[in-house]
Amino acid sequence: MQKVTLKLIVILFLSLFMAKTILAQVGGSNTYDFLNLTNSARIASMGGNILSIADGDITLAIANPSLIDSSMDYNLAMSIVDYYSDINYGFAAYAMSFAKIGSIVGSIQFVDYGKFNYADETGYLNGKFGASELAMQLGWSKSLNAKWIFGVNLKYIHSVFEGYNSFGISTDLAGSFIDHDKGFSSSLIIKNLGWQIKSYRSSNHETFPFELQFAMSKKLKHIPFRYSVVIGHLNKWDVSDENQYFITDPDFVNESGAGELKFADQLFRHIIIGGELLLSQNFIVRMGYNYQRRKELGLETRMSTVGFSWGFEIKISRFRLSYARTNYHLAGSPNYFTIMTNLSEFFKK
Repeated sequence: MQKVTLKLIVILFLSLFMAKTILAQVGGSNTYDFLNLTNSARIASMGGNILSIADGDITLAIANPSLIDSSMDYNLAMSIVDYYSDINYGFAAYAMSFAKIGSIVGSIQFVDYGKFNYADETGYLNGKFGASELAMQLGWSKSLNAKWIFGVNLKYIHSVFEGYNSFGISTDLAGSFIDHDKGFSSSLIIKNLGWQIKSYRSSNHETFPFELQFAMSKKLKHIPFRYSVVIGHLNKWDVSDENQYFITDPDFVNESGAGELKFADQLFRHIIIGGELLLSQNFIVRMGYNYQRRKELGLETRMSTVGFSWGFEIKISRFRLSYARTNYHLAGSPNYFTIMTNLSEFFKK
């Protein structure tokens, strides 16, 4: 265990070192940003990012392919998110294993931005148009030994905004260390390595929302509780909204007059924490905290619970139902609904 822990520390250190030299962009600077939307109610309730928990949950495997295993066989999951305004998004996923290939999870992720009015510069209305995006994904994993697993997602992406459309391909690469005996797991994930095959406008290819992430979880031995820690954007140190701190506050202004956040503030913007209270196999309560979300979307005059999230999971007959509510802003909070079942249970005698 000490050797494994040392390896993880070295990997994490190297990743943080690379953050100084690898170029990346965050939040709204890339195409296909919908790939980073949180689909799973479980993930949303625990802060809104990838998790490394290895307990056969197909909704986690969509974001982290190294969690795919045969325990997910015949699992079907569907999720819908009641987002802001008329925007809705979600996914459907199904898992199977094959003797010579291994375990595979197929999924479709979608987002519908609703209807918009056609209008000219004078305000004359002439009908409506829509906008939507989807990703068809195939995930696969391979066990390297009893505790190390490698996984990969392959995605076909299609995006339509009125008369403009684009499509591309991308991949996620993930590796996990899982020790079921100690209730510990960790993952390193490279997200959204991709290529825009057809851009919205010719000769205007855009970048993908690339990200390097590390996650770990630990189930406590004597308490029915599991905690999770996610470190995001390891490839980029400064993930703050630059418009947020170009202000006159002397604590945030350097000698050149440009905004500059303190080290601790920058550090905690990379970290998301979450926890699960495992009351029984049929009922679980979850909670999470996202510091970056709170700092960027909260109002200084009234922060309230922005950045916090919560949810629960309940089993009813052959179905597992999950709900989450995340507080992005005082203007409103999205609701996440996920339902899971194993189709093989319907055919048991």
